[in-house]
Amino acid sequence: MTPRTELRAADADRQGAAGRLLAEFEAGRLDLLEYDDRLARAYRAVTYADLDALFSDLPGTAARAVVATAPARSLPAAGLALLGRLPGPLRVLWTIWLSVVSVNLSVWLLVSIGNGRPDTFWPMWLGVPGSILAAVTLATRAAHGDRR
Repeated sequence: MTPRTELRAADADRQGAAGRLLAEFEAGRLDLLEYDDRLARAYRAVTYADLDALFSDLPGTAARAVVATAPARSLPAAGLALLGRLPGPLRVLWTIWLSVVSVNLSVWLLVSIGNGRPDTFWPMWLGVPGSILAAVTLATRAAHGDRR
């Protein structure tokens, strides 16, 4: 019988590892660069040994072998559920873009209220990088067969 470490990992196994890596990152055990590197390695993993190696220096490795599970954390808002299914780098870019849009809309609204009249709607220019990000997201999902 083939040892577990030599068996091929499934997409669900890689996604489970990504969820566990996120939990370790949020716990402060991994810095951003380590998290990013291990996340990329998780999605490139072929066998269970590849996935297990990602957690060899983290506590509870023996007790918590990588298994096929949903990500450890889900996004609560229904509108952000799609964001949770994106690959890590795209999720980060969308989060940054949404944060920038929120700040710019708030500043525009406060300036407009302070002036007593609506100011020119300059946050519309954030639609340009948003459109590019949307195109990249659609292309990425199409290239990966929308597996997630």
